[in-house]
Amino acid sequence: MALFWAVVVAFCAGAQDAPAPIAPVPTSHQVAWQQLETYAFIHFGLNTFTDREWGYGDAPLEAFNPSRLDCEQWARVCKQAGMKGIILTAKHHDGFCLWPTKYTDYSISNTPYKDGKGDVVGELAAACRKYGLKLGLYLSPWDRHQACYGTPEYIEYYHAQLQELLTQYGEVFEVWFDGANGGDGWYGGANETRKIDRRTYYDFPRLWKLVAKLQPQAIIFSDGGPGCRWVGNEDGYADATNWSFLRINEVYPGYEHYKELQSGHENGDAWVAAECNTSIRPGWFYHEKEDSSVKSVDQLVDLYYRSVGHNGTFLLNFPVNKEGLIHPIDSARAVDFCKQMQEELRKNLLEKAIIKASATRQETAARGVASFSVDNLTDGRFDTYWATPDGVTTATLEITFHKKQRLNRLMISEYIPLGQRVRKFRVEYLNGKRWLPIDFGESTTTIGYKRLLRFATITTKRLRICFDDSRGPLCINGLGGYFAPYGKTGTESNN
Repeated sequence: MALFWAVVVAFCAGAQDAPAPIAPVPTSHQVAWQQLETYAFIHFGLNTFTDREWGYGDAPLEAFNPSRLDCEQWARVCKQAGMKGIILTAKHHDGFCLWPTKYTDYSISNTPYKDGKGDVVGELAAACRKYGLKLGLYLSPWDRHQACYGTPEYIEYYHAQLQELLTQYGEVFEVWFDGANGGDGWYGGANETRKIDRRTYYDFPRLWKLVAKLQPQAIIFSDGGPGCRWVGNEDGYADATNWSFLRINEVYPGYEHYKELQSGHENGDAWVAAECNTSIRPGWFYHEKEDSSVKSVDQLVDLYYRSVGHNGTFLLNFPVNKEGLIHPIDSARAVDFCKQMQEELRKNLLEKAIIKASATRQETAARGVASFSVDNLTDGRFDTYWATPDGVTTATLEITFHKKQRLNRLMISEYIPLGQRVRKFRVEYLNGKRWLPIDFGESTTTIGYKRLLRFATITTKRLRICFDDSRGPLCINGLGGYFAPYGKTGTESNN
């Protein structure tokens, strides 16, 4: 009996609850946002009809008259392309408003479209509800049309428009604040350059409070968040090393050191994950001359691996054409891109493999705490994970297949509600009796929400994932191995 109680005491001494969070950590809304992974941008407005990228603010309202505008077509394309939401440029830098705002005449109400009775924001909101997509809104802080831009009066105008948008169209999942601010413009006919202090002019803290009050679930995008950040380029990718952290008080809209945003700040004090935005065409607005320059399926697939697969989200823009439709070339590419990604990551070859860990956290069974075993790595659930004991920041997962497998893709994901932890890892495969490193062609440092890795095809019976450095006990909630029969796979290596 004494021996029995000694074993019980020893077990309880080693048993632990869930690992303590390591700050900074995301809010539940930030986690839900990152789980969307891919969603669409729509750039549409007067620029579409004047063949401009940045309208000057002087384009005639009569120019806006789409003949077949169909927001449901936008929604169908995005749905078929596997996207989870749409962010619309409700007002770009030219100041033209796609909804019947009561604060300016420079809006859809004074265009030929539907004899001034149209509301593109409202039409898209209805289409998103019909097709189960989330709605996001872009409201440019810069306004090259308004005569009062650069004065305190404009700030009240801008805040009023934001309130209008956030109270009339239902739930909004993201509010987008562009970092392009101040410069030359029409400004009510002044035709001059106006400079503002990007840090203070708009009173961003007040804007954040307004969004939090009216749309508490919405993620706020800007160069520095606070909900998510620009990735520091418009090419749609994050660095292989990508922390979901920022030194929040240093970064502001129009941040000069924007290249830092591609990898975040390892010593950041706030969770501000990266959103990777790019357009399916060279331009953000539609230009007929770019019909032959739409990104290929392979280019889009590559960007998915370097955005979602680099711990970010992928925001892909569709420049709606003058008819008011997503061009058929663009829609076909987006749908084919989705199909190829689904095929490449269709079958997780690790689901039936034997996985052993060098260390595993012991559960507190008597208190009903969930298991932290390696079984959680391939169960397809987000909220279960393998974890190591407190103080164990390096560990190895060894994977044994029942027979030799061909692989050229690997997925690893951390349980981010408890923080981002991994600083460095490597992967090896068994070649005969020797363990050889897999060359991914990029650094294997951070993981975060999801890391997707491509490599030359190998044939092996065993893999080994070595976590060499972490900010705390490991918390890995997903592991996948795949064989993509086409696309970027490299030279095959048979072992």
